[in-house]
Amino acid sequence: MKIARLSLSQGPRYAVYDEGADDFVILADDPIFGEIQPTGERVAAADAVLLSPMIPRSKAIGFGNATAPGATADDLFFFMKPNTAVCGPDDPIIIPDWASEGLAHEVELGIIIGRVAKDVPEERALEAVFGYTIINDVTARGDVNGAQKMFDTALPVGPFILTDIDVSDLAMTSRVNGETYTRARTSDYPLSVAQSVAAASRRCTLLPGDIILPGAFNGEPPLKAGDVVECEIEGFGVLRNPVLAAN
Repeated sequence: MKIARLSLSQGPRYAVYDEGADDFVILADDPIFGEIQPTGERVAAADAVLLSPMIPRSKAIGFGNATAPGATADDLFFFMKPNTAVCGPDDPIIIPDWASEGLAHEVELGIIIGRVAKDVPEERALEAVFGYTIINDVTARGDVNGAQKMFDTALPVGPFILTDIDVSDLAMTSRVNGETYTRARTSDYPLSVAQSVAAASRRCTLLPGDIILPGAFNGEPPLKAGDVVECEIEGFGVLRNPVLAAN
């Protein structure tokens, strides 16, 4: 199932993409917290304005050192991004005026939590997963005083949440102005999804709507104003964002 969040006249609404009809079926409620209940309203894909498919209720948790060859859960260091950092497809990434050396980008598989999880064992960790999405983990460079990952627009998310896909071996790609800079596969992650969820839940309580960023691969070059960055994961579509200066 492909879940999106659309901008409609009555405000943001969740929807399921109907591939056969090439349109979106509007839902009555947030599917993470309620049932998948269609309203009967449909929006043609050509007319749809996609937002980030969800806003974390609490936090996004990122892993550092996670993609080093042979890395284990004991090798990880952790960081958090606030939900104010989220932006959606085609939203601009704004370079803060204090990011003197530009921005780095990193395509990642976002793991979306669907139920409360604390100290969950690896063998039950997938029970806490609602679905997956594309994340661009944007990082400010330069003398940023610890704020390198928390600024507004530092967490592009989208365009869809997928709930019924095998994510064990999918191609991940990032492009800047059409030129490819990252080629990796989800199978390159030393930790599985279950191991990642278990590791995060040992550090803090995971709440429905939280996102885990399980690690990043090469994301050069630094982004500058005027660039367009695209992050793609096989089966998920493309998360595209222009880059703008703060002023």
